[in-house]
Amino acid sequence: MLNILRSYGDPRNVEGMARFGITSAKAFGVSAPVIRGLAKEIGRNHGLALQLWQTGILEARALAALIGDPRRVTKPLMNTWAKDFDNWAVCDGACGILFDKTPFAYQMAIQWSRRTEEFVKRAGFVLMASLAVHDKQAPDDKFLKFLPIIERESDDERNFVRKAVNWALRQIGKRSLNLNVVAIRYGKRIRRRGTKSARWIAADALRELESTSVRKRLSRKIK
Repeated sequence: MLNILRSYGDPRNVEGMARFGITSAKAFGVSAPVIRGLAKEIGRNHGLALQLWQTGILEARALAALIGDPRRVTKPLMNTWAKDFDNWAVCDGACGILFDKTPFAYQMAIQWSRRTEEFVKRAGFVLMASLAVHDKQAPDDKFLKFLPIIERESDDERNFVRKAVNWALRQIGKRSLNLNVVAIRYGKRIRRRGTKSARWIAADALRELESTSVRKRLSRKIK
């Protein structure tokens, strides 16, 4: 499989990914559509996913997230992979494609939000955002528990953390009318913290959550 991935590589793509903050010690420069196409051909193959992850190659890890089986993912595996996150693309792929479908997702989101490593901490908030979008049947209470954590971590100035905190706040606030009201309240609380990161998170999130388009969409969902 590595030979196949390598054959699709292009060094110019590696340079292009770096401009978007996607960096890794090992990368072939394979485009995302090609990786998704390979994943579709392979289907679920957890054993291969584990082997691909061990290579440390960016595209191999992206493919691993796509073909891994959430039913076979354990908490130790999630922690092991999280320690390996070295860019936002692999972090977001593993969390938003694979980890959010496991029974441990809510627990790990909270645990990782307290971590100091930039991409492990980011992973906690990416899980919150992904669960808000993908876990359609979950009650609002599950997401209300995330909002104090989002407020607590809103002072983190690191780019990939603050963007994930903002993402989690916005996705939770767009899930239901009730969550929208509470998320706006927390957005205003975050704004009052006064740090540069908190002000940016609040301003960007409130701009969307208080928009007419979002409120109209959520009102239609109730009807």
